[in-house]
Amino acid sequence: MDNRKYPRFDSGNLLSYVCLDSQNKIIQQGMGKTIDVSEGGILLETHVSINPEFTVLLSIGFEDEMADIKGNVIYSRKRNDGMVESGIRFENISKDCNSILLSFIKKFHL
Repeated sequence: MDNRKYPRFDSGNLLSYVCLDSQNKIIQQGMGKTIDVSEGGILLETHVSINPEFTVLLSIGFEDEMADIKGNVIYSRKRNDGMVESGIRFENISKDCNSILLSFIKKFHL
């Protein structure tokens, strides 16, 4: 049984990310691909693991719009094919970014 607060929708968008430590120092950055997305978070595919102690800043392109969203890494696990999946929970999304995100999700929900 799925106890998620929001339904997730399959997605395949590229994004860039920056990982910050507790002093907001950039520790890691790279590119990834969304696997699925919801109002509350995203499942991100990358080539490297992301430490759950980091805060992640995501720059996600949804069609012609960009959303910069902050999140916390809940888990990061390596798959059999060598890629890494990281579950990221969104934190403090701005009104504009939330509007872009909801518009994107609505297109997948139809």
